[in-house]
Amino acid sequence: MILTVTLNPSVDRALEVDALTRGEVLRAGGSHIDPGGKGVNVSRALLANGVRSTAVVPAGGAEGEQLVDLLKAEGVDLLAVPIAGRTRSNITLAEPDGTVTKINEAGPVLSDDEFAEVSDAVLTAAPAADWVVICGSLPPGPSLAAFGDLCARLVGSGARLAVDSSGPALLAGVAAGAALVKPNREELAEAVARVPATLGDVVEGCRRLRAAGAGAVLASLGADGAVLVDGDGVLAGVSPVSVPRSTVGAGDALLAGFLSTGACDAAALVEGLAWGAAAVSLPGSRMPGPTDLDRTSVRVTPHPDPARRLT
Repeated sequence: MILTVTLNPSVDRALEVDALTRGEVLRAGGSHIDPGGKGVNVSRALLANGVRSTAVVPAGGAEGEQLVDLLKAEGVDLLAVPIAGRTRSNITLAEPDGTVTKINEAGPVLSDDEFAEVSDAVLTAAPAADWVVICGSLPPGPSLAAFGDLCARLVGSGARLAVDSSGPALLAGVAAGAALVKPNREELAEAVARVPATLGDVVEGCRRLRAAGAGAVLASLGADGAVLVDGDGVLAGVSPVSVPRSTVGAGDALLAGFLSTGACDAAALVEGLAWGAAAVSLPGSRMPGPTDLDRTSVRVTPHPDPARRLT
């Protein structure tokens, strides 16, 4: 079982438009409402592919009730922690060429007591999990020290911790000794204070995060695929998408696929890339199921060319 933790979940409404034109009345060609948040998406992707997962989310207000209802309707095993604030709503505008414009609310403030309740729920459920995955941004309220303490307590308890976040929260997970961190290109650049221009730059950035405490680093690079750096070396992979529809949740699907097969070798990277590419081919933040996956198009290379430039 994989336990996911989404500290700032959302209700996501995705609208498909022919073109995004400022100041005009736009008519949506299609719309989807999905439960949102990185960890929520990881759980949804795992569930769609028959992998057991439990999602921990704080939830409050009418939107929090809607989030819980949406997750239950999908069959997601759920630990919802009630909070006083209102769960945020996000809007995604998707154009036919795959261009996505996303408008995210900041999210509700979590009090110290509420964050402690979420932490207790996570720590109680963690012993039954193969992985504990903390995903997404920190909501307003909890201190970085409190977040780092949660990560350290999980690692200290023997849990295999994966962190998919950004900025100081990502570095707190690294410092706590997370077994895996998954930055995207921008998050990696922020973490190591260097914008990667080549595959070699990505590998060097991943190695710096490992030296700072992370067990393995899985860097998602959008159309350039992904890079895995761990104690066994370096792997790079790509999975082309012929007709992209939405990039929302693609990195979450990649992480879910990677974890689903053990998160330790080339086969896991192939699985992750197949899930991520399938998510890009689907509208909104829909997560792919078995019939959406195409592993034959995935190419994974050991010892990739460090001079290869990123697009």
